[in-house]
Amino acid sequence: MNFNPQVPCNSSLIISIIPIFSHRTIHIEAGQSVWYSYFSLDIALRSSIPLAVRSPYLSAYLPAGCGNGGQGYLAGNWPTFWAEQTLGWAGMIRVDNTTYTWMGDPGPQPVTQVEFEYTSTRSIFRMEVDKKVMMEILFLSPVPLKDQKRQSLTASYLEVRVESIDGKSHDVQMYSDITAEWVSGDRSSVAQWEFDTTSDDIAYHKVYRQTKLPFSETNDQAEWGHCYWATKKVHGLTFQSGAAKAVRGSFKSQGKLDNTKDTKFRPINKDFPAFAFSVDLGSVAHPVSTLFTLDLMQEQAIRFESQSGIIILNSLWASYFMNETSAATALDDKIKRDSIAVGGQDYLTITSLSTRQAFGATQLVGNLTKQYLFIKELSSDGNIQTVDVIYPFYPILLYLEPSMTRLMLDPLFEHQESGLFFLGTPQCMIWPLEECGNMLILTLAYAQPANDIEYLKTHYNMLKQWTEYLIEETLLPANQMSTDDFAGWLSNQTNLALKGIIGIDAMAVIANLTGNWDDGDRYSNISHNYVSKWQGLGIAYDAKPPHTTLSYNQNDTHGLVYNLYSDRLLDLNLVPQSVYDMQSVFYATIEQKHGIPLDTRHYYTKSDWEMWAAAISSPSTRNMFIHDLAKWINETHTNTACTDLYDTRNGDYATEGRDNHFIARPVVGGHFALLALKSGISA
Repeated sequence: MNFNPQVPCNSSLIISIIPIFSHRTIHIEAGQSVWYSYFSLDIALRSSIPLAVRSPYLSAYLPAGCGNGGQGYLAGNWPTFWAEQTLGWAGMIRVDNTTYTWMGDPGPQPVTQVEFEYTSTRSIFRMEVDKKVMMEILFLSPVPLKDQKRQSLTASYLEVRVESIDGKSHDVQMYSDITAEWVSGDRSSVAQWEFDTTSDDIAYHKVYRQTKLPFSETNDQAEWGHCYWATKKVHGLTFQSGAAKAVRGSFKSQGKLDNTKDTKFRPINKDFPAFAFSVDLGSVAHPVSTLFTLDLMQEQAIRFESQSGIIILNSLWASYFMNETSAATALDDKIKRDSIAVGGQDYLTITSLSTRQAFGATQLVGNLTKQYLFIKELSSDGNIQTVDVIYPFYPILLYLEPSMTRLMLDPLFEHQESGLFFLGTPQCMIWPLEECGNMLILTLAYAQPANDIEYLKTHYNMLKQWTEYLIEETLLPANQMSTDDFAGWLSNQTNLALKGIIGIDAMAVIANLTGNWDDGDRYSNISHNYVSKWQGLGIAYDAKPPHTTLSYNQNDTHGLVYNLYSDRLLDLNLVPQSVYDMQSVFYATIEQKHGIPLDTRHYYTKSDWEMWAAAISSPSTRNMFIHDLAKWINETHTNTACTDLYDTRNGDYATEGRDNHFIARPVVGGHFALLALKSGISA
């Protein structure tokens, strides 16, 4: 997709930090354990389960379609990177001298998984071990958007809690490891590693590619940075690095590790180097827990071409902490409460699964003076800060922390206004109308809740340039692509034209807010004139029932008019309510098993656009959209991090005219479209 701010496709986005925590529990907020306030969704999840998802490069999922009935069994299945290659991450437990597997497939018999739950930031598994002890295994990837310092820490956490369930005490040892597969997508590259402890008694393995390749990727994994696997140095902790088979064998045979360091650095796929911890929990009757931290840290995060030339931007954590080793639950409750209020339990199924995936493609970079929020386009390509990915992503940001939208817009304006690249000129003729409309809508969507009139004044000339282009081109769109570029080129696209018209009206609001009243009157008159003509060109009034068309005067075509959403979001009231009502009635007539097709060319749909359409539909149609998408999540066999493009008939990947799949893309932030609207949202 286009409008990339000249950032190399293989640029990095993420780092993290090892926090200070207690052995028994990690406290994210004062007095609140990470175990506070989880809830059961009672679903048979078939999309992949997020485990450690904090960046495009720290991104581990559990394929939920594996194991017994597709329920998401942690034992017996290896986690995978979002691009589907295996990531070695194993867990074992030894109870009364018998060893069991609770994560991955290291060999011993699996524990019995009795329950699985997920929230917006956590995935929780409950395991029974030989009817003696119960394990609760929690994967936490926090999203503390209101605290930039915390948000800059891209660590993910694993907490394992064990307690007796038969009234007796049991001798328990617990084990977990990662392999060098986390540090490179090139499994033949040589890995190097270290083991050390910090002054505050944190023990950690540090693993990295021996020859780092800054800003480079292989199979979408980063080829630079340091991976940390850490835990508290407590009584009974042992460690070991070495060949995975040997390290795991040590625990299986003796219930502890040898406290030895492998010094033979080698290719990742040669005897698969593993980095392990074991904790002797002693005689366990009451709950006892162990916490691990997993982090892929990259001090240099991204190369950005600005007016000053190409500059290297550090990850933001580097401004808060001296080095890599120095250094949510409320969000779950908010998303749960608000999602159920506007869309019921099915909507919570959608939003809580989408949160980590959406933010797992972002990275805060810069310093204490200037910050940027970059977003990476996973799976569809490796570009960064593409406007037509920010556009579907932004509802989640408007809902959770609107002020951060500016951090995404800043690098785009800086790049555009530097003269390096101009949107809407022949250099961007693949989809110029799309991107001009997007930028106008996004800018006003930020400025309204932030009341940032100065921002609008600062960029007024650029915004006006894009508007003038839309005035010339939007009513009768030339042959071009929309953001749904995979569907191909098309002239006179009804939905695309509507975006441009809304963009012009958004500029009328911007002009009035900045005191440019003459411009405001002109743009308002044009947008209202255009939307009247648009209704005559793009609506099949003679159809039963009437509906908008895919392209002008093609009355046997139709499509999701998701661009109508921005009219409601920005409170423009440009499009008559009759159009909203008409589409609500029509969508119900073309429903498939798993949703509404994107348009008449194919049976596939985009889940983000479905939720945009749902947000502005009648209650019954909104509930139809939500129910169908939640049903797809529960029944799909795609078995990866959520795809946003799927076949509405069978719930599988979209295969019509396609040879690749969308996986793990941040556009699932669009699932929050209902929550981004101003009504019905709690503080």
